[in-house]
Amino acid sequence: MTTITNHRWVNMLERKWLSHKRYWYLISLVLPTLPLVSAYMAVHFQQGAWFWSVLPVGYVLIPALDLIFGKDHANPSDEQVELLKNDRYFARVLYCATAMHWAAMIGVAYVASHWEWSWPAILGAGLSAGMVNGVGLAIGHELGHKVTDDQQTLAGKLVIACCGYGHFIVEHNKGHHKDVATPEDPASARLGESIYRFACRELPGTMVRALKLEASRLQRQNKHWWSPQNEILQQWAFTLVAYGLMLYFWGLVLLPYLFLAAIFGWWQLTSANYVEHYGLLRQKEANGRYQRCESKHSWNSNFKLSNLFLVHLQRHSDHHAHPTRPYQVLRDFDDVPQLPQGYFAMFFLALFPPLWFAVMNHRVVAWAAGDMNLVNLDPAKRDALFQRYHQPTSESPE
Repeated sequence: MTTITNHRWVNMLERKWLSHKRYWYLISLVLPTLPLVSAYMAVHFQQGAWFWSVLPVGYVLIPALDLIFGKDHANPSDEQVELLKNDRYFARVLYCATAMHWAAMIGVAYVASHWEWSWPAILGAGLSAGMVNGVGLAIGHELGHKVTDDQQTLAGKLVIACCGYGHFIVEHNKGHHKDVATPEDPASARLGESIYRFACRELPGTMVRALKLEASRLQRQNKHWWSPQNEILQQWAFTLVAYGLMLYFWGLVLLPYLFLAAIFGWWQLTSANYVEHYGLLRQKEANGRYQRCESKHSWNSNFKLSNLFLVHLQRHSDHHAHPTRPYQVLRDFDDVPQLPQGYFAMFFLALFPPLWFAVMNHRVVAWAAGDMNLVNLDPAKRDALFQRYHQPTSESPE
């Protein structure tokens, strides 16, 4: 009787949470305001150390709050999905986030250029803006998948332009989603590969793939690479104009800030790519093609608070199984690979490869039931990884 009562109580709480959750997505507007707050505090107290305050929020405070608030196991019912998926409120939240990200980028640039700051202060300002730009890429990721909605696609391009990652939508939608969890995908990390080696492969690899994909699309339409319809050049042009105007009006002193804000934003996306598919592998079928991407081919993380900040990017298993499903109706499942913490904590952990391997390698091996033939392995470490981990069981996944 007690078990039934507890189950009903949990269901009631989940229904109540789902009814209020739409408003909690406004938390995604909080992080873009933090660089502005830090800049204000730096000016008010004349202490450049305030520029650094965003980083401990991301790497320490949010993971701690994830542990306090726990996981979000509530999934919308089929009826709720139908009501929620076309609700324009959720798109408007992302539009507001897009505006806030640009406000943060420009606001901190103004403060960085109009007062005298030490190099450590400028470094903190750039890294803090870059961390927030990484969150902006999560917003752009969601908007960029709405290929049938010109308004959302445009907003996605604009927020991604904050850090100049203009090739992302083309590469992600047409490249990553096609090749994910295979050796062909530069954005899928391999078992035994550190984030630093991964970045050296992923950053140039995804850009090259995006350029090839866009060139092929334009060629099919009999258009030149320098066509106004080139989606990559459109976004790069917006970044160049925005950055150029800030440099023109506020001086070349902004160059270090803009460079750091862009590059560290790229690093945040690289970190996400690294943790989302680490070691997971889709198998080839008899026809030589890879099996369809399923929820088991992505690492999931369902911590409530960080998922609100990242508009459910961490429900990555459902996202890759259903790429066009909007963030507000993405679901959680118990039978998918689970990260031990939210993305912010995992990004920090990945900075220390021995710790990352200690936490994640045995999880990948367990996912493959000990059969290393079913794992996406770093070729340079293949023999050593086989020797250490290969112990296949009858429960090995197909």
